Amino acid sequence: MHTNPYNCHGCGSFLMGAATGMAAGALLGATMAPSSRQIKRAAHKAARRVNEAVDHLADAMDM
Repeated sequence: MHTNPYNCHGCGSFLMGAATGMAAGALLGATMAPSSRQIKRAAHKAARRVNEAVDHLADAMDM
């Protein structure tokens, strides 16, 4: 009996594994994502640092 070397039996298993991996990655990414409070806090800190840098630059230019 002649078997086909290009059997697609493993293709279904591969696609099922890929879909499972993508679902697990999406779930893990959603779990590890920072909260909106953390994002707002980081943005506020960054804006404050930019304002301080601008103030320091303005002071340095007045000299």
